[in-house]
Amino acid sequence: MLSRRGFLGTAIGLSVAPLGLPRLARAADKPSEIRIDWATYNPVSMVLRQNGLLEKEFAKDGIGVRWVQSLGSNKALEFLNAGSIDFGSTAGSAALLSKINGNPIKSIYVYSRPEWTALVTRKDTPIAKIEDLKGKRVAVTRGTDPHIFLVRALQSVGLSEKDIQPVLLQHPDGKIALVRGDVDAWAGLDPMMAQAQVEDGARLFYRNKAANTYGILNASQDFLGKYPDLTKRVLGVYEDARKYCLSHYDEEKKVFMDVTKLPDAVVDIQLKERTELTFNRIGPEQRDTILQAGLALQQAGVIPANVDVKKTLDDLIDDRFVTAA
Repeated sequence: MLSRRGFLGTAIGLSVAPLGLPRLARAADKPSEIRIDWATYNPVSMVLRQNGLLEKEFAKDGIGVRWVQSLGSNKALEFLNAGSIDFGSTAGSAALLSKINGNPIKSIYVYSRPEWTALVTRKDTPIAKIEDLKGKRVAVTRGTDPHIFLVRALQSVGLSEKDIQPVLLQHPDGKIALVRGDVDAWAGLDPMMAQAQVEDGARLFYRNKAANTYGILNASQDFLGKYPDLTKRVLGVYEDARKYCLSHYDEEKKVFMDVTKLPDAVVDIQLKERTELTFNRIGPEQRDTILQAGLALQQAGVIPANVDVKKTLDDLIDDRFVTAA
């Protein structure tokens, strides 16, 4: 079992950069707890939670840790906007769209580079290409990378959401609806997507890894402004866990299976084949991926034409907390 002792010390060799930020909160102003999400689309968060690493880091300060499960980027962003969590896991494109809609957040860390979404259908349907979705029922979770992936896919062949019948469901329910035949296709998300492949023979009829934006950890601007030093420490522990997962796949996989109860083959598809953990900083490549998604959404009419997407992205990202891995 993973222990804090097994990691490098946070202050030594962790790529966590000095902030150069004013100390805005005195020790007496520290929070009673740090509220953070975990998600099956963020395997690093699951290792953190399962092994109590943040709890160990902040025990000496008398600060508790409260974990909240996010079922999709939309839920994590709702929690951040409502002030019920301080840190939330999303896709980069979803965070940008939420920022445009007024959510007071900052994107501060990369936890993965995934291919976590594709367009999925059952093995027995005639659907083979994006154009085949015209007039079809498609399960989708609005405000998430799969939703944005669907919009961009439709746009690439001259279609829009008006040309399909969107069925709005959370990701797990979208998978169930597809398998039952309640919908014709689904904008999928791992691990449910991998599970549908292995257990139900579902087909990924459209894939585009480049259109999957990075997995991003976001913080509320309020927490970031009050507790920059605590934020730096949270990311230090996140960085420990990310590096551990890189060199201890079997342990990462065990934690994932213990929590999700998914079979070996499903977990390998998500973690080994479709998830990279080699990035940590929101650098030029990550920025451009998110920007291109935003511009595509603007062209599709999802983002108003008068929005300065690049300016909003610049306001969204705060990359002072880490340097490149």
